[in-house]
Amino acid sequence: MNPSLLRRRQFQRILLIKPSAVGDVIHTLPVLAKLRRRYPEAQIDWVLTPAIAELIGHHPALSNVVFFDRGALARDWRDWLAGLGKLLTQLWRTRYDLVIDLHGQFRSAILTMATHAPVRIGFERPYHGPRSPSDRQLVPNAYRHGWTGAREGAWLAYTHHIPLPRSDVHAIDRYLWLAPLLGLDEGPAEFQVPIPPDSENYIETLLSRYGLRSQAFAVVVPGTIWPTKHWHIEGFAAVARYLRGTGRGVVLAGSASERQRCRAVADLAPGVLDFSGLTTLSELAALLRRAELCVTNDSGSMHLTVALNRPVVSVFGPTDELWIGPYGRPQAVVRVSKECAPCYFRQLEACPHNHACMRDVTAGMVIACIERVLAESQRRSA
Repeated sequence: MNPSLLRRRQFQRILLIKPSAVGDVIHTLPVLAKLRRRYPEAQIDWVLTPAIAELIGHHPALSNVVFFDRGALARDWRDWLAGLGKLLTQLWRTRYDLVIDLHGQFRSAILTMATHAPVRIGFERPYHGPRSPSDRQLVPNAYRHGWTGAREGAWLAYTHHIPLPRSDVHAIDRYLWLAPLLGLDEGPAEFQVPIPPDSENYIETLLSRYGLRSQAFAVVVPGTIWPTKHWHIEGFAAVARYLRGTGRGVVLAGSASERQRCRAVADLAPGVLDFSGLTTLSELAALLRRAELCVTNDSGSMHLTVALNRPVVSVFGPTDELWIGPYGRPQAVVRVSKECAPCYFRQLEACPHNHACMRDVTAGMVIACIERVLAESQRRSA
């Protein structure tokens, strides 16, 4: 379809594909808001995993959630085939006229093609290096292992491609390069994180139980999916002890899979509360919205805190804060400069430098950043 016709067309059934992870989905919220303004009467659906749908499914701009349950699909090959077939049939029968795949991998390309939509939009193929002469020259591993375009042949599934003129841009701004293709507004990124009343009430009850309902408190999230993104337990514990020493409460948060790390921090920081495994995403959002501060690694909790417009401090090592850091908050990042970073290695055994990018970040560096961030927050609210 001619680009000018594409910008003028009024699509009626739109599918957004970005099923996971939490941070990536948060990055996509500004696209959803712009799509709803551009197509106020359209059906706008989103392919999401059930855990993330528990939060995003409440968004007022969203019509429906299409569930992509990777766990259920992986349990048994017969269940996998049956579940996948049911999902693909559902996508085909809905007769979407516009599909936007911001995930850009083989599995999302399969879902895109299954819709038979006449307009299918996604990113260009990867380019392993700076795209513009003005871009920074990172270590080769960053371009090899980090996100530089649609992967695994996914670009072949699209009728139209989102251009990637530069590589030195945050993921949110990269997603918004979709705007000129569809005639979306060019205003700044907007985030709306809907929190259902039940989640608010649950957190209110939990905080009251531990005496934090009227006390200032910080949330510390020491876990994240990649082992290489983990800052050391001792550092998180030292930061928790510092925050306790300022009279604040400290709450450890994370998924059930992150309980071991949270418990290890709690063992070294007497008096902190461990809420790991006790909250859904919506309940975590309610907790973060009440908190004075969140301290974490590069994680979904970091992006959720930013979307809620709350102060955050994040330790970075193997990933690039310009690409996927706390959006619009470079002052919230703690990093030790290393020639080998960002490398985008996911597993510790792949690192030949003994995890130096995270190991060498000291608690003092993080505490100094906390003090700057909180001082700035107080100035803004004064």
